[in-house]
Amino acid sequence: MQKSKKTTLKSLSEKEHGYIICYPTPETEEFKHRLNELKRLSIEALEFIGQKHVHNTPVLGKGCVGIVVKAYRKDGKVALKVRRTDANRSTMQHEAQMLKKANKIDVGPRLLGITKNFLLMEYVEGALLPEWIKMLTGKDTRKRLRCVLRLVLEHAWRLDKLGLDHGELSRAPKHIIVKPDNVPCLVDFETASISRSVSNVTSICQYLFIGSPVAKLIQRKLGDINKDNLVNTLRTYKKSNNEKNFEKILATCGVL
Repeated sequence: MQKSKKTTLKSLSEKEHGYIICYPTPETEEFKHRLNELKRLSIEALEFIGQKHVHNTPVLGKGCVGIVVKAYRKDGKVALKVRRTDANRSTMQHEAQMLKKANKIDVGPRLLGITKNFLLMEYVEGALLPEWIKMLTGKDTRKRLRCVLRLVLEHAWRLDKLGLDHGELSRAPKHIIVKPDNVPCLVDFETASISRSVSNVTSICQYLFIGSPVAKLIQRKLGDINKDNLVNTLRTYKKSNNEKNFEKILATCGVL
């Protein structure tokens, strides 16, 4: 079991934690400024745990925009996204706006707070979709998998109807977390957009059923689907993303 490294806000030091709080290049003034931002967000402690590493320190996630760590407030654990100092954006405002829109249709982790350099979100307990599928066993395996896949597709459809394109669903091994109650959550809206054409359903279908390692996992659990029929159904849906065409996708994928 991975050893947790929980540190109170008062105990954070530039020498030991600067490479995370100000990744990748810590500076004294920037570190002090960011500590003040954490105080404004009512952060009491950070817990360094996860499958990714920054200078040998475990974290929940690491991307081109930010580092994600587990944090604590008085009301419990939260997920904290830290803007990289070399990120191609000057604030976390865009991602916050996209997540706020998604939250209105019950998609994504709940947005809890925002400053220039930090995005505070609901901490989503669970397993990433590929790992969750591998762990599925028992007589209800097919039923549980169909239910989760249908919910993933429904979340993608809600985003399509909203006009918000997630942007990362065609390659989503790290963007779908399945909670213990078998409810999936789409995460990471840093490249989301309301200005480009939406392709959430078509992208997630590509990932889940056509061209990825997880598609093979799903195929072994649920059996083959007619990929040519799915491609044709997706083309029809792309012309009109109404409920009727969406239900045809669900039926073609075997999750209706």
